[in-house]
Amino acid sequence: MSQSTRFAATPELVSHDPVWEQLRAEAQATIENEPRLAGFLMENIINQETLEDAVVHRLADRLDHPALSGALIRQTYRQALLDEPVLGEIFRVDIMAVVDRDPACERVSSRFSTSRGSTRCRRTVWLWRQGRHDFALYLQSRTSEVFQVDIHPQVPMGRGIFIDHATGVVGSTAVIEDDVFILQGVMLGGTGKTDGDRHPKVRRGVLIGAGAEIFGNFELGHCSRIAAGSVVLAPVPPNTTVAGVPARIIGTSGCAELAARWTSA
Repeated sequence: MSQSTRFAATPELVSHDPVWEQLRAEAQATIENEPRLAGFLMENIINQETLEDAVVHRLADRLDHPALSGALIRQTYRQALLDEPVLGEIFRVDIMAVVDRDPACERVSSRFSTSRGSTRCRRTVWLWRQGRHDFALYLQSRTSEVFQVDIHPQVPMGRGIFIDHATGVVGSTAVIEDDVFILQGVMLGGTGKTDGDRHPKVRRGVLIGAGAEIFGNFELGHCSRIAAGSVVLAPVPPNTTVAGVPARIIGTSGCAELAARWTSA
């Protein structure tokens, strides 16, 4: 048997995309229960070929503005996906991070349509890395206006990041690693006394409570917890909880691994 004959007889691999399949199934069920939403769901989910297409379509529509059309934004986002296909995988991890951690979230489709999380900012990061700083800063400004997520496009972000309600600020030299959980009104800022690298480094699995303010170039250690309303002015060791103004260590974090386990926080 020739080599070509053997290859021709090999069965094709079947692709499986559980997040996309679940999103489509939920959209179809919603159409049956709420026919008035059929047009919206058909356009944004059912008629799209992939999750990447759906995300790009939805974001471009939301960010459309007379100063910069949704069509041009959509084209730019597709360029980002062609250049960095791993973004599609990150979209899925980000979406499921919200579903897993947010007790108010019952379905993938609800978070796809309404969430303000880190997925909204990832294209500006790509643009910044391409040296297209003016375009990146424009989209950052527009994203902040529409989604209330103000993250500088220079900030490297991991995957599985859950930003709940947003309306916070992240400075340009900050770092946000994997599986971070940030609640509303958080500030990752500088002290105003230094230039260059001046913002916090948020390590894997950190949880930052609502209204917390962190100022300076230091680490929030792996799986640490920052209590709501705290003002953090010094490094936080891994697996510890800090609280107060200024923040002080009050105990262990009770978390061996990921912020995803802190759904009750």
